[in-house]
Amino acid sequence: MTNMTIHSQLQNALTQRKALKVISGLTNFDTDKVSAIVQAAQAGGATFVDIAADAALVRHVRQLIDLPICVSAVEPLLFVEAVDAGADLIEIGNFDAFYGQGRRFEAAEVLELTQKTRSLLPHITLSVTVPHILPLDEQVELAEALVNAGADIIQTEGGTSSQPTHPGILGLMEKATPTLAAAYSISRAVSVPVLCASGLSSVTVPLAIAAGASGVGVGSAINQLNDPIAMVAAVRSLVEALQTSTVEIRA
Repeated sequence: MTNMTIHSQLQNALTQRKALKVISGLTNFDTDKVSAIVQAAQAGGATFVDIAADAALVRHVRQLIDLPICVSAVEPLLFVEAVDAGADLIEIGNFDAFYGQGRRFEAAEVLELTQKTRSLLPHITLSVTVPHILPLDEQVELAEALVNAGADIIQTEGGTSSQPTHPGILGLMEKATPTLAAAYSISRAVSVPVLCASGLSSVTVPLAIAAGASGVGVGSAINQLNDPIAMVAAVRSLVEALQTSTVEIRA
């Protein structure tokens, strides 16, 4: 599959607001685990995958699947080698991996990372996550600045900040609330696609699209499973949820 075909398929999915990114994790360098996740993503019908920005890992995954490969990092130089190895697009973000360490990403740093990355790779499709630790109005302001700096996709987050107090479906909705709120606000402020990620499930994926997102990113709902068959089933469930997402919430 050519890069042109890959990018056309991804762009079509974003335009139709049906894009599903399966995330293996920014700190996940376990080849076997990543292999299982990306193969399940392809078998289940995902649009693209998101793996750690590691050249060897990119080359390995490229042999397994023909989905677009996005690589995530917070160090711009890592993207250069990953792109040379075959990555199709890059993501500054998946900050969730750092919050538990007490590492914060403020607006100025994210903007600087974006500017540095864009100067190194002026033509690659660039997605940037807006940190959920910022107040919502500051998230919107940062998103606008990131687009001006060259971001092609804005990603939201928030699952790690939510502490659901109810079990079941209500708890799933509570967990998704921060990222849904960000997707709603940011999608109305920028002209590029917004990918809603972090804390989503097949229950809340339709809400993300209704809030204005062009697609969703899902990680733990898939990569915490140990059974490849269960992984594929989880991806298919998310794809089916996206297919039913047709109504947009109006302000």
